[in-house]
Amino acid sequence: MKVYILPNRVTLVGKAWQIRHKLKQYSKEYTTVQEWITANKVKL
Repeated sequence: MKVYILPNRVTLVGKAWQIRHKLKQYSKEYTTVQEWITANKVKL
């Protein structure tokens, strides 16, 4: 499973069940994709 976070999008690569699992994990931490991208900009 790979997660690519770019300035204007998020790309998830993996099997369907892996992507669903990862999205459930991220949905507990971030409400929107924009929040997710912004939070990871700081880390990069």
